[in-house]
Amino acid sequence: GGDVDSVDDGDCRLLREFYRGDEEGTSIDRVLVVDCDVHQGDGTSTFSRKPPAVKSSIATRDCADDDRDRILRNNLHDRLFTLDLHAANNYPHPKETSNYDIPLPDECDDTTYLAALKTSLAKAFTEVQPQLVLYNAGVDVFHADKLGRLNLSWEGMERRDEHVIRTCVENGIPVACVVGGGYDDDAR
Repeated sequence: GGDVDSVDDGDCRLLREFYRGDEEGTSIDRVLVVDCDVHQGDGTSTFSRKPPAVKSSIATRDCADDDRDRILRNNLHDRLFTLDLHAANNYPHPKETSNYDIPLPDECDDTTYLAALKTSLAKAFTEVQPQLVLYNAGVDVFHADKLGRLNLSWEGMERRDEHVIRTCVENGIPVACVVGGGYDDDAR
């Protein structure tokens, strides 16, 4: 990656521990990341890549069979899915491939953005059937953001957040939200 959304090895370990579940066998098998930061979340996008073949993988080459099986079981492919609405012409270049990439044009307004969100979120929920949603509510989509390239109003961002959270609640899916992005010269 290299983007502010990139994920390091420590994050990978934490996510893998989370997916394993507790001793009683409960685990979360399908997580949907809804990334509404203006930049593509290239870090989360890489999680859904298919792992390389076991025999050629450096990570498993010298492992015993039971360790190799454990590594493959803990891979996040087909368990972590990303719906990413982002400015098509913004960093990073080139883009990674997410499960659901929604590149938006420069100056995208509330109406266009919310229509794309509603359609893509419904599709992702139907296909993934997530057990948990991780929501990145990026504020760098705001029209006054100097690096954002999109043109959302405060009301548009509010309606975006309400739609994502309402969709989760109505479907009985737990959601964890973070606020991301937002660039300005004002250090306050």
